[in-house]
Amino acid sequence: MDGMLTNSSVPAAAAGWLDDFGAALTSGDNARIAALFAEDCHWRDILAFTWDLRTTSGAAAIAARMVPTLAAMAPRDLALAAGRTKPRHVTRVGVDAIEVIFTFETKVGPCNGVARLVSEAGQVRAWTLTTTLDEIRGHEDPANGRRWQNVDWKRNFGGENWLDRRKRAQAYADRDPAVLVVGAAQAGLSIAARLTLLGVDTLVVDREARIGDSWRRRYHALTLHNEMRVNHLPYMPFPRSWPVFIPKDMLANWFEIYAEAMELNVWTHTELTGGGWDADAGRWDLQLRRADGTERRMRPRHIVFANGVSTTPITPDLPGLQDFRGTVRHSGDYGSGLDWQGKRALVLGTGTSGHDVAQDLCVSGAADVTMIQRSPSLVVSLKEAQAPYALYDEDVPFEDLDLLATSFPFPIYRRSHQRITVMNREADRELLEGLLRRGFRLYFGPQDTGWQIVYQQRGGGYYFDAGCSQLIVDGRIGLIQFDDIERFGPEGAVMKDGSVKPADLIVLATGYEGQAAAARRLLGDAVGDRIGPVWGFDAEGELQGMWRPTGQTGLWFLAGGLAQCRIFSKVLALQIKARELGITE
Repeated sequence: MDGMLTNSSVPAAAAGWLDDFGAALTSGDNARIAALFAEDCHWRDILAFTWDLRTTSGAAAIAARMVPTLAAMAPRDLALAAGRTKPRHVTRVGVDAIEVIFTFETKVGPCNGVARLVSEAGQVRAWTLTTTLDEIRGHEDPANGRRWQNVDWKRNFGGENWLDRRKRAQAYADRDPAVLVVGAAQAGLSIAARLTLLGVDTLVVDREARIGDSWRRRYHALTLHNEMRVNHLPYMPFPRSWPVFIPKDMLANWFEIYAEAMELNVWTHTELTGGGWDADAGRWDLQLRRADGTERRMRPRHIVFANGVSTTPITPDLPGLQDFRGTVRHSGDYGSGLDWQGKRALVLGTGTSGHDVAQDLCVSGAADVTMIQRSPSLVVSLKEAQAPYALYDEDVPFEDLDLLATSFPFPIYRRSHQRITVMNREADRELLEGLLRRGFRLYFGPQDTGWQIVYQQRGGGYYFDAGCSQLIVDGRIGLIQFDDIERFGPEGAVMKDGSVKPADLIVLATGYEGQAAAARRLLGDAVGDRIGPVWGFDAEGELQGMWRPTGQTGLWFLAGGLAQCRIFSKVLALQIKARELGITE
């Protein structure tokens, strides 16, 4: 790619490219559109043109996908975004570019875009382009500054007040919700907040006794491994006084505060027990069990599984484990290392939970702690693990940072994480070499793409070192390979060489059932067969079945870390709202 433009020419170059792009879209001419993209170019659309999340690479392919959408969407009025970050020079994945935030309109509503422009063959061309639907015209999010007029909330002496209305809304005595959300942690609360502000009647159900209990009940030492600055929920950022890494109980309490402040309808101690899809009516027929044992039948048009990738524990069938005379617990119900002082423990699994549990046992005074490694694991120091969030250190408004975070089409996203992995490995060289000397098997993701892509493919398989790795290196925590175990017996693990690794406690840090499996179990095989893949990447690099349509009408999934839930809950909410309005199917 040719040299970059001077600082003085940046705004004019950005505006000029937008004018040319707008004119090319109006023309509908494939060649004219393709000529505005660089040789290496990628377009990510998030609902603006395609009503889906789609990634396309190559100028001809971009034009070929874009042109058939133009009649339906009629994009127009492309302009630099007023009041947002101005066009600027940036270096992304080693490429010098002009990063431009712009706005445009379609028949559906206002949209945002991010283009990264380079100079090639003497012309300004797009290296990356992302187009994102921002709102549905006529159904704007009131939190964006267009508040409801207080017609419905005027003083009404002798009538219902706000509390009366809230109680009635939450009771669902005379109606069913349009959307039933399963799970009241970060995913469920985020989508409920988005939908509620869009005027979509939404009920969240959670089998726990209190909002946040899915976090409270996890192991005693649990603290988030990514920084507070990226983890806010929609509309309500965490207090600035909060610690960098949030403890689980602090987060759980915030979820209760959030649900109350955002006026969300939540039924706790309520479990979805089963149901099916009524194709003739276009609704679900679902059964809920309440805290008092009563059953409630509900017929929403949509169901969102927001019960996370860490909900139903997986208990592997381990030979001889039933003969073990000690205690067996899954890491989700492990509790505290203080309960096992002076005892011997085996921890099966070397992901985040396995490391955290082993460290908690060790520092709490367990007599002997040994981890069992089943497969190679990705390890990165806690400091270096924050590298993917470096964007959030840039001095631009938070809403712009979220927009920029979604603006990297997968080929660029993957390339970025490969570069980050190289830097992480160099920075963590001493730690990683120490682990290798102890026999720990390391993995750096598919094509060395690092922890974030491992998470999006597998939902686990990595560890941000908060101290456990050094305990392994120093020999304070033992390590054995699962392949060296013959079976489990009454006293512990029976090794292939005939020796026994004794234990009083075996902790299974073996992961959780996926959301698609949970949906199949609750809604039946016919629904399960229609869903299709959930989580992991499709051929274009978009997540499969996550915050986008599945193979089953009216069934959606939302999961991920707090940042993913904050950003993509909006994407999901817009799709559900559009279907409620009949804009798209």
